[in-house]
Amino acid sequence: MLTSTDRPRRLRVLGLLGVCTVAAAAMGADQPQWGQWHSRNMVSAEKNLPESFDPATGKNVKWVANLGSETHASPIIAGGKILIGTNNGEPRDPRHKGDRGVVMCLDEKDGRFLWQLVVPKIGGDPYLDWPRGGIVSPPTVEGDRAYLVTNRGEVVCLDMNGMANGNDGPYVDEGRHMAPRGEPAMETGPMDADIIWLYDLVSQAGIYPHDAGHSSVLVDGQFLYVNTSNGVDNTHRKIRKPDAPSLVVLDKKTGRLVAKDDEGIGPRIFHCTWSSPAMGRVNGRDLVFFGGGDGVCYAFEPLQSGAPEGEVLKLKRVWRFDCDPTAPKENVHRWTGNRRESPSNIMSMPVFDNGRVYVTAGGDMWWGKNTSWLKCIDASKTGEITTTGQIWSYEMKRSCSTPAVVGGLVIVADSSGVIHCVDAETGRPYWTHDTDAETWGSTLVADGKVYLGTRRGKFWVLAASKEKRLLSSIELDSAISSTPTAANGVLYVSTMARLYALERK
Repeated sequence: MLTSTDRPRRLRVLGLLGVCTVAAAAMGADQPQWGQWHSRNMVSAEKNLPESFDPATGKNVKWVANLGSETHASPIIAGGKILIGTNNGEPRDPRHKGDRGVVMCLDEKDGRFLWQLVVPKIGGDPYLDWPRGGIVSPPTVEGDRAYLVTNRGEVVCLDMNGMANGNDGPYVDEGRHMAPRGEPAMETGPMDADIIWLYDLVSQAGIYPHDAGHSSVLVDGQFLYVNTSNGVDNTHRKIRKPDAPSLVVLDKKTGRLVAKDDEGIGPRIFHCTWSSPAMGRVNGRDLVFFGGGDGVCYAFEPLQSGAPEGEVLKLKRVWRFDCDPTAPKENVHRWTGNRRESPSNIMSMPVFDNGRVYVTAGGDMWWGKNTSWLKCIDASKTGEITTTGQIWSYEMKRSCSTPAVVGGLVIVADSSGVIHCVDAETGRPYWTHDTDAETWGSTLVADGKVYLGTRRGKFWVLAASKEKRLLSSIELDSAISSTPTAANGVLYVSTMARLYALERK
């Protein structure tokens, strides 16, 4: 299998969260959630997308919008609007000075700026809220509401119209929220976000964030499933909040906590909890799939009804699959920095397809071993299924990429920049392609093409087929941490500083 690469510099930490925050297109027109709705599969039904483009000549470029100075998130498209997390490196409002987390809302037609959510940094320890990292969570949109996690570890429900139609409440303290600690509340206006409700994972769920609060919120009926970003402290050798949950469930109308996991994952988290939940129907019943920071993939029963006021339910586990059963399980931080035999974690999302769960798991990008695997799990099993649930395993380098499962193929990238195409039924490899650059995003498969950007600012397009065929490679303005998005006949690619809307002309 592939050989190891040098550990990326610590300053790149938010780029990896870009892996966790990048978006793939949903089935159909809009792309309101990262990956296909519920299954999280990184495959789009969009057609007639470009196989090449040229920003210099304008070939197949619809428009380009400036973002901040660091953008590790991908855009979400819904209701004629685009939401994308970035930082305040290029302020849209001169009142906001300095480092901030930002979610911009742009017009889908032309990239025109509409409004923004601006969130001051936590301050103090940079490992709680990494400098200049911005907001890395991709929102999930349902109707006129958007759900996301801020850089401060807050789950917020936003009005898709912003403050332009007034402050809807019940949360009405936006002026205080966007003012740095110790400064007076700011006046709100039509350029500002309208927060409907806010749930603070740090103070209310008791988590200890690491690097950035990140989750792609999963919506199921009246409930929101949110991974908490509980992780290590700045020493990378201690979990400050070992009893805090890794997965919580909120009421989408009020933000009230209604359930949490009871798996005791905290002490075994090797770095942080960055894998977002997925969902699928197995043998007539729905399951929620979750990748833990302990390298274990879990399946839970989804909630059917909420808890009485003042009570918090415990999620019922259906099965548990350890992606690295021979790795250390106790005092896991003794292996911090060990590139050969550390514990594993899961940073990508599990993908559900045709009764199976596909997930990448293995060594941590900065602190763990070099090996990762693409695992294929039988989702119909129950109980402890580590020895009975594995259908196949494919070894590769460290990877935080969420797979794309399409047409009997699984296409996934590793962090060294190698794209892997394997048989979905057996895990047998068809081809690999080395982009010769670090890759922190996931592959998007759409219109028979594989799209992927790299940290050297090159964007790659290959054919989604059993035979490797390179279609194009394009040099862009800066590094790419995110995954492209497709919606309404347009391909969206975000670099550190710009968002490109691309259409085949």
